[in-house]
Amino acid sequence: MLLKFASYNIHKAVGLDRRRDPERILTVLKEIDADVVALQEVDRRYGRRMAVLPLDAIHGATDYEPVPMSMKPDSLGWHGNAILVRRGIDLVEASPVPLPVLEPRGAVRADLVVEGRRLRIVGMHLDLSGLRRRLQIRSILSHCEHCEARVPTVIMGDLNEWAQRGGSLREFGGQWRVLAPGRSFPSRRPLAMLDRIVVSPDWAVEDTHVHHSPLAAVGSDHLPVVAALSLPKN
Repeated sequence: MLLKFASYNIHKAVGLDRRRDPERILTVLKEIDADVVALQEVDRRYGRRMAVLPLDAIHGATDYEPVPMSMKPDSLGWHGNAILVRRGIDLVEASPVPLPVLEPRGAVRADLVVEGRRLRIVGMHLDLSGLRRRLQIRSILSHCEHCEARVPTVIMGDLNEWAQRGGSLREFGGQWRVLAPGRSFPSRRPLAMLDRIVVSPDWAVEDTHVHHSPLAAVGSDHLPVVAALSLPKN
């Protein structure tokens, strides 16, 4: 079973031209054509924290369904984090992942069923502080450890980690594979691999890359990262 996963910090749909353009973000998502997408910064930070990607626009322009997660009626995600899944993929359960925070950061978890296989997806946006990032990764791994089922897992998002191999990435230890699709920030001239995809040992990695189309180069300050992963038959 081959699936494509993507993570994209959409910067509240504000591009490098300083325009908020949700349609541009949705077009980039269609370019990527992933089966599961983790988004960061999908809600405005203040007030009602309204979603910058309207639900009707997602339904009208893409083949995705957002995983229900928000505690606020006008929001799409939890502290700006959302998971989109291709229609036809079944949702088993979903929940926010509690994180130790000083900034408005968060993580979300969704258990899905694809072709009879249960999978776990975690989307995250971690702190600017290295110490806080390490604590947050520990919280995410502890959350997964205490879930009822042990299933193939993909953790992805904006880690805000400038180190290529060290730093907070050490928290994943030897049981997880930290993929480095490439430099994703800043989008116009990428220098840092802030956006990562981390996989459990169940997965075989078929491909990883940074999606660097003309629209993606101006649609946000981050570029999307993508991984094609496969599972062996039961």
